Amino acid sequence: MSDKFDVVVIGSGPAGYVAAIKAAQLGLNTACVEQWLDDKGEVKLGGTCLNVGCIPSKALLDSSHKFVEARDHFQEHGIGVSKPKIDVAAMLARKDKIVGQLTGGIAGLFKHNGVTPIQGRGKVLAGAKVEVTNAKGEVSVLEAGNVIIAAGSVPVNIPPAPVDGEYIVDSTGALEFTDVPKRLGVIGAGVIGLELGSVWGRLGAEVVVLEALDEFLPMMDVQIAKETAKILKKQGLDIRLGTRVTKAEVGKGQVEVTYSSADGEHKEVFDKLIVAVGRRPRSEELLASDSGVSLDERGFIYVDDYCATEAPHVYAVGDVVRGPMLAHKGSEEGVMVAERIAGKPVQMNYDVIPSVIYTHPEVAAVGKTEQQLKAEGIDYKAGVFPFVASGRALAANDSDGMVKMLADAETDRILGCHIVGPSAADLVQQVVIAMEFGSSAEDLALTVFGHPTLSEAVHEAALAVDGHAIHIANRKKRK
Repeated sequence: MSDKFDVVVIGSGPAGYVAAIKAAQLGLNTACVEQWLDDKGEVKLGGTCLNVGCIPSKALLDSSHKFVEARDHFQEHGIGVSKPKIDVAAMLARKDKIVGQLTGGIAGLFKHNGVTPIQGRGKVLAGAKVEVTNAKGEVSVLEAGNVIIAAGSVPVNIPPAPVDGEYIVDSTGALEFTDVPKRLGVIGAGVIGLELGSVWGRLGAEVVVLEALDEFLPMMDVQIAKETAKILKKQGLDIRLGTRVTKAEVGKGQVEVTYSSADGEHKEVFDKLIVAVGRRPRSEELLASDSGVSLDERGFIYVDDYCATEAPHVYAVGDVVRGPMLAHKGSEEGVMVAERIAGKPVQMNYDVIPSVIYTHPEVAAVGKTEQQLKAEGIDYKAGVFPFVASGRALAANDSDGMVKMLADAETDRILGCHIVGPSAADLVQQVVIAMEFGSSAEDLALTVFGHPTLSEAVHEAALAVDGHAIHIANRKKRK
């Protein structure tokens, strides 16, 4: 194996493997360094997202949703079934099969595109060199024309609730429960906490979500956040805001959690406790002291708008740099960097990165929220369309939620779209494309949407921006 490459990528998650493949496609001799090993002692590609994050959690979300459909809703369709039972082992096996298929797929893509996978922990040295320490402790140094750091992130741990991997777990452990907990505690009402709480809540666990903030989903549009909270509570999630966990002790096969709120101190006992308070960049032991790469006070690698670090020919992308920790954001940064290394002056539009929470219904957003527009003094107009007025949503017995469109009051340019409802993750992408091309709400309103489709809700929300919705009574617009 050569120790000289045009590009060396550290990390094989969505940011890293995409960057490596794109660089190789552009004719650059590329290696990708990954420290994870599989059961056979071979390099395990895919990073957190494919192995213990996005993909396995979505597999469990899908399985648990189908269970709820069979248990609670088949009768409404005239389908009679005996009382369904969940086979947790089979559900986990399906999840593992999907993960294996996708991670194996990356290995195949590396081979097809000529990317060299290298097992080991990478460290950036001075002069764009990468030190690699493999599982045997053997150290080698790769000479790189360019380095792309895509080391990803890890769960945040909190002192009051130390993870033991059995009773108190992080997001990784929550994907491996062999039985449905009777009572499940979740610390954190963010994306991860709500998704994992939903999985086990659907399967029969009594779920209590403890969130330190007084606001629910503060990063989302307030109207959408309130609607989401109402739906999730109706589904059985006990979401308690303004609750700060001060202690979690394991004893007699259970976890006793102490937390404080506005009305004093409280105690709850759970069979399992998930700590889902966020993630932090995986930047420890990643940089030699003379690498020339800087970290900020939170451990993120400092980069410019094009993901270049302060060290020549060294870049960083994905969760290890500023911005939202989203797989698709990291992937596109990886593509941008590979293209720029190859001499193509591409850039990335950070204003139109969608975000999604994969509860059911899904929650998705792009662009500005209404509260952000107010804070920035931007004059705007809003259009809202509820899924209860969608023929397709009603036919599918999936009509909770709404689409909310925000547009500039003067130019009509779309500034944001926020959705809670069926297939929100896919619907919001239509607006992402529109915003990328600078579309107005009228542009969407004049576009022909197929009938009956869920997409018509996006069309109607765009019409509602100017009070022209067809299938709901329009609100009077301010003068």
